[in-house]
Amino acid sequence: MGPKQTKVLILALPETAGSALYGMVDVLKATGNIWQTLVGDAIPYQPFDVRIVSIQSAPFHCGHGIPVEPACTIDDEPCGELLILPEIWLGPAEDIGGRYEALMDWIKHRYRSGMTIYSACSGSVLLAESGLLDHCEATSHWGYQDLFRTRYPKVHFRPESNLVYAHPGGRLVTAGGTTSWHDLALHIIARYVGIGEALRIAKVYLLKWHGEGQLPFTGLVRRTHHADSAVRKCEEWLKEHFREPGAISRLVEASALPERTLKRRFKEATGNSLIGYLQNLRIEEAKRALEHGNLSVEEVSLAAGYEDVSFFRRLFKRLTGLTPGEYRRLFRPLLEESALTS
Repeated sequence: MGPKQTKVLILALPETAGSALYGMVDVLKATGNIWQTLVGDAIPYQPFDVRIVSIQSAPFHCGHGIPVEPACTIDDEPCGELLILPEIWLGPAEDIGGRYEALMDWIKHRYRSGMTIYSACSGSVLLAESGLLDHCEATSHWGYQDLFRTRYPKVHFRPESNLVYAHPGGRLVTAGGTTSWHDLALHIIARYVGIGEALRIAKVYLLKWHGEGQLPFTGLVRRTHHADSAVRKCEEWLKEHFREPGAISRLVEASALPERTLKRRFKEATGNSLIGYLQNLRIEEAKRALEHGNLSVEEVSLAAGYEDVSFFRRLFKRLTGLTPGEYRRLFRPLLEESALTS
């Protein structure tokens, strides 16, 4: 006899990414039966009752024109133990404030009534907009760091993590970028069915647990939206001169601003310290060298602007979560595969 059936609601909106929506539906519905059918070593069962819920009852198209036919609407007050908010197509500077006020109230009510809520990728923006993540840790795609910093400053954003519990009880869980819904699905299956079934689903679907988190995939240098022209000029200057010794002191001289003033304005405009931005530029350069070249770690360190290789190794590990050697081993197979098929 299988475990009791868990009722799951998966939210679909016009902005929802169809791959995350239907991928989650498919994997949860296959739990308890696809491995059992393929291998024939147990009686198939259905541990999850999965329904798509939306703000409207009529069929509609979500992201990239993918059709959606909701099973129920939020006005139907559907019963469920789990609510999943999949990825939505959202620009990194896009504001959804006021777009779905009734939905925000419904999400908060579902949580207060006892439901456990999970979000994948930018689905956490809906949770943040609802206010449920205020003063809590959360993650999303690393590309939304600036959005959370400016729009949701009360949320303790952790872009390096792939799964984050907002509370110790685990009733609010956010997952990282894009295909992290794979990790979320495996987590839900392990939690409500068992680790053995989660492993079987991973084998059937060839799903990989991203234990390394998001840091290895994070773009460290992103263009931020601000109106400080002096800081923008400093950003452009550093992009040209970041490899050079004494880059910070030379930048201060070139900016014609007092050092403390420049550092304060830079932090206010970009969310990064001046030295942090310089380090990000240098480590991005090192990442490209490791991905595409055969230089030794010592040569990569020097080319990025660091004569102290030990310091470079420590900084690289802190910013990417991997050693330079581990990073090269993670990404070089992708490059080699691309070369074989080009």
